[in-house]
Amino acid sequence: MSERNTVIRSLHDLGLAAWFGGSLMGAVGLNGAAKDEGGTETTTDRISSSGWAKWTPVNAAAIGAHLFGGGGLLAVNAQRVASQQGVAASTAAKTVVTAAALAATAYARVLGKKIELASSTDPDDLEKARKHPVDLPKARRQLACAQWAVPALTGCLVVLNALHGEQQRPSEQIPGMWERALSATHITG
Repeated sequence: MSERNTVIRSLHDLGLAAWFGGSLMGAVGLNGAAKDEGGTETTTDRISSSGWAKWTPVNAAAIGAHLFGGGGLLAVNAQRVASQQGVAASTAAKTVVTAAALAATAYARVLGKKIELASSTDPDDLEKARKHPVDLPKARRQLACAQWAVPALTGCLVVLNALHGEQQRPSEQIPGMWERALSATHITG
């Protein structure tokens, strides 16, 4: 029960911290600063798009680290997930929320890229934007929602992480495994 998994736990937690913190800072700080300094919607889009584009590779690395660490933690805790009451349910919830956060992140990037192309001064980007026209006001509204969904969902993951930490306490593990064993006995008995 006391096996150390410092590297995979660190990848999991640091990746989630960067994903949550970066998305929250972008939604609040970057978008807010772009709005304050942009002057026009197109300039605001250009400033915001530039910042988000610079964040994308770091965000991708953070998400990758989180997923790799999460997979590693699931592998080393598979017995506990299977035998301790409540751990499978919280793990399933965490999986669903992670999938939703990934979908919101991907959707935000797709919308952001469309707005980036439409607001660019580069002729090649503008040509790409003309080939795939976008309703900018609608895309801006959808992007704002998606960009706020990411920190909301990753914040939920932080809370579920705290729950998993509490479930790993020895005082939680033994009764949880005992409850699971008793419920299995009643089902088959």
